[in-house]
Amino acid sequence: MLERILLESGYGVALYTSPHLLRYNERVRFKGEEASDVALVEAFDRVEKARGDVALTYFEFGTLAALAYFDQMAAEVVILEVGLGGRLDAVNIIDADVAAVVSVDLDHQSYLGNDRESIGFEKAGIFRKGRPALFGDTDPPRRLVEHAQAIGADLQVLGRDFRYEAHGGQQWDFIGRKGAKRALPMPALRGAWQLKNASSALAALDEIADRLPVSIGEIKRGLMTVRLTGRLQSIPGRPSIVLDVAHNPQAARALADGLGDMGFFENTIAVFAMLGDKDIGGVIDAVRHRIDRWYVARSQSERAAPVEKVAEILAERGFKDATRTFPTVAQAFENASKDAGPNDRIVVFGSFTTVAEALRCAR
Repeated sequence: MLERILLESGYGVALYTSPHLLRYNERVRFKGEEASDVALVEAFDRVEKARGDVALTYFEFGTLAALAYFDQMAAEVVILEVGLGGRLDAVNIIDADVAAVVSVDLDHQSYLGNDRESIGFEKAGIFRKGRPALFGDTDPPRRLVEHAQAIGADLQVLGRDFRYEAHGGQQWDFIGRKGAKRALPMPALRGAWQLKNASSALAALDEIADRLPVSIGEIKRGLMTVRLTGRLQSIPGRPSIVLDVAHNPQAARALADGLGDMGFFENTIAVFAMLGDKDIGGVIDAVRHRIDRWYVARSQSERAAPVEKVAEILAERGFKDATRTFPTVAQAFENASKDAGPNDRIVVFGSFTTVAEALRCAR
C-alpha cells in the first residue's frame, strides 16, 4: 500500500520484499517494475567485489545487492520488508525513518521464542531512538512497548495513537496524529484486516509528509489500485480458485475470515502443503470450518512437511475420510481441479512454495 500510494504521488519508490514466488526479481522493485536480470547481476557483482573475505549468507548477499541497486537508481524513498524476527535480520542494518511492526503472533519459534512477548521483543529491534515506531494492532506485547520506551522510540499504537472507522463496507476514515482523512475507499486487497494495514501505512506517511507529501486523491488511487499476488488472490473461472500464502495460525485466521466473506460455494477443497517447522495443527484449526476436503501434498522445499505427517494431524481432527494425499502440489491441484464442480472452490495455501507451484499450474 505504501508503494502504490507513493507511486501515485510520482516518487521514485524502491521496494524490497521476500520471499519471491516465481522469480527472484519479484523481491527488488523500482518505480513499480521488477529489477531486470542484468541490473541484479550487476548489483550482485558489485557486492561480490566489495565483500573481500567476508562471508555472506544468501539473504545478506541479496539484501546488499538490493540496496546497491536502489542507490544506483537514486531512489527517493525505500520501503524495506524486514525478514525473520527483525533485531538480527540483515535488513535491520538500515536506520529507518519510520519503522512499523504490523502484528505479532507465533511463528519461527525455534529462532524467536515460544511466546508473543519474546517475539515482540525481537521485532521491536527495528525501532530507533527518537524516530516513529508504529504497531499496527491494538494489543502490543509488553516487551515491545518496554523496548520502545527504553531506547526512546516514538511508539504509536493502533487504537491509541491512530485508528480507523469503517462505514458499511464502502468507505472508511483514518484518524491520526496529524488529523483525519475521510471517505477513503476500501483497499483493493481482500479482507477486513486490511484496514489495519492501510492505517499503518497512512500513519507512516504522516510521519514523512514534510519531505514526501501525498494528496488525498493519491491516497485514494493507491488504495484502489494496490495488488498483491498470493494474498487472498482470486483467479477468475469455475471452479473458483483462491491462492493464499498463509503459513501460521494468525494468517490462517485471516484467510478463514476472507473465505467467509466471499459468498456461498457448495464445497471448498484445500490444496494444502506446509513446511515441517510450522504450526500445522494451529493452521488447520484456524481454517477447518471453511474446508470440506483436504488434498495434501509435499511442496518442493527442503523443509517441506511429509504428507503422512500432515494427514495424521488432519486425521486427529476428524478429517481422515476427507483427506487425500499426493506426492506434489501440482498433482494435488490437478486432481482438485478435476474433482471440483462449477460451484465449488479450490483454496491453495500453506506456504509461499505451495502457492508458487500452484501458480505455475494455473497459468
